[in-house]
Amino acid sequence: MRFLHTSDWHLGRAFHRVDMLDAQAAFVGHLVETVREHAVDAVVVSGDVYDRAVPPLAAVELYDDALHRLARLGVPTVMISGNHDSARRLGVGAGLLDRAGIHLRTDPAGCGIPVVLPDAHGDVAFYGLPYLEPALVKAEFAVEKAGHEAVLAAAMDRVRADLAGRAAGTRSVVLAHAFVTGGEQSDSERDITVGGVAAVPAGVFDGVDYVALGHLHGCQTLTGRVRYSGSPLPYSFSEHRHRKSMWLVDLDAAGTVTAERVDCPVPRALARLRGTLDDLLADPALTRHEEAWVEATLTDPVRPDDPMARLTERFPHTLSLVFDPERAPDEPGVSYARRLADRTDQQIAEDFVAHVRGAGPDAREQAVLRDAFDAVRADEAVREVAR
Repeated sequence: MRFLHTSDWHLGRAFHRVDMLDAQAAFVGHLVETVREHAVDAVVVSGDVYDRAVPPLAAVELYDDALHRLARLGVPTVMISGNHDSARRLGVGAGLLDRAGIHLRTDPAGCGIPVVLPDAHGDVAFYGLPYLEPALVKAEFAVEKAGHEAVLAAAMDRVRADLAGRAAGTRSVVLAHAFVTGGEQSDSERDITVGGVAAVPAGVFDGVDYVALGHLHGCQTLTGRVRYSGSPLPYSFSEHRHRKSMWLVDLDAAGTVTAERVDCPVPRALARLRGTLDDLLADPALTRHEEAWVEATLTDPVRPDDPMARLTERFPHTLSLVFDPERAPDEPGVSYARRLADRTDQQIAEDFVAHVRGAGPDAREQAVLRDAFDAVRADEAVREVAR
């Protein structure tokens, strides 16, 4: 069985106000051509098809075009909803689309019901685990504590139970949208922390042949059987070192995995430049970045005049300008943003408590703060589902 593993299309998303729809359309064309060229037997899309619950019409039209083109090839597609998608909206018409070979898995109750595709060696069962928001699915999976590991473990119990009842030699693929321990984050993924914990151990997925992950935007291999495809396009400058690609996966008769990367077309390279304005404008080593999308961090001790206008004379595609004067961390004038860099909401709140009363929160108070942040995030998730 040869299948193509992709995820995190984020249709409708812009990159620093640059419309990415044409680039997303180019990716869809590349995807279809890859399926044709490499004789792919199935396509798996591991969530975040859209960038938000109610996507713009142009994004919906591109999604519709992608499904029609894949259906015309006669290649089955298995797709799950991610944390950016509205599962209920994405799943509309799933029963009808099944008949065209487009298998949408957006309902948590269906985690243990696979899409079964045959090849010359028998069946391959594809199990779709849509993004499982713990606050919304804890009752479905009868878990006492709403956390990512608990609900994913319960979903995987259903997968293993179904697989155990199938013919010997049935191979298995799980699609999941989650943050798995060992994965490398970027700035463009939405935080899914619950109870102070975002990541789940890879061991949750034991017992299946391949795990096609979505959520993190960098292509990465956690184990030979557990992989992120990453997003096909960059959505933040933190992705400037990413190689955007999909996984072309071969599953042999014994369930052994062979995978290779297929590069995706990217409209422009990304560059993160740092230095004084004069240095950035004069350094000949930066010539290779002149046609890239640029984020420039200026370290001048005093903010220079017209920095963006001057930068765009050399780097016409500069999209982000950051001021970070070279100062000691405790020196007066260090920016608030710099002081908060890499701090979680929980840490910021704890620092505030320490600032106003002279001592940080104790363990009980930390738990109260954590529960408050979880309640707000869960309420936002409920409101998004209801929109």
